[in-house]
Amino acid sequence: MPDRPGAPPRVWQRMLSGRRLDLIDPSPLDVEIADIAHGLGRVARWNGQTAGAHAYSVAQHSLLVEAIAGALQPGLAAADRLVVLLHDAPEYVVGDLISPFKAVLGGDYRAIEKRLLAAIHLRFGLPAAAAEPIVRLAKKADRAAAYLEATRLAGFAEGEARRFFGAPPSAVVAAVIAPRLDDLLDPWQAEDAARRFLERFEAIAAAARDG
Repeated sequence: MPDRPGAPPRVWQRMLSGRRLDLIDPSPLDVEIADIAHGLGRVARWNGQTAGAHAYSVAQHSLLVEAIAGALQPGLAAADRLVVLLHDAPEYVVGDLISPFKAVLGGDYRAIEKRLLAAIHLRFGLPAAAAEPIVRLAKKADRAAAYLEATRLAGFAEGEARRFFGAPPSAVVAAVIAPRLDDLLDPWQAEDAARRFLERFEAIAAAARDG
């Protein structure tokens, strides 16, 4: 329903948990992991232009990126794994806009996304801004995941994917995650994606608390 004429625009999103998350000034107190998992399980990567019976969700992508990051940096601390797993968490609120559209929108979108990610980090006991080495690792793993998704699911030729996303994942990454790769790239139903994301989050968060 549109806002009433003359009323200030609504800038909050109501979640199934009952929380209302303000996009302009998001509070960590309004962030719930169940809302994140539910939302990301239903947000499609590649604007839904992927092969398979189901959309390839941001939740499933996040699990692929976390697996690749762990392969790139063995012994990665649990708190840092949590940063990687949550790298696209703001998309449970704003959706997964394709890169060309983000380029058109420019800085305002990035600022909103940054504020949301800071609130999410604080909610789960992480620094508002992740350390630069972890940011770089997450981006490297994200590009590797994008290459795999592009060539396996989104119809990109290998040369085209290499131009946009860089070189294919290294042999060491492929060796470490090979037993899981087909599963991680076979699109899951939304409910399965949300459940598996939530289970992985809880396992890593527990390890971070114990560590």
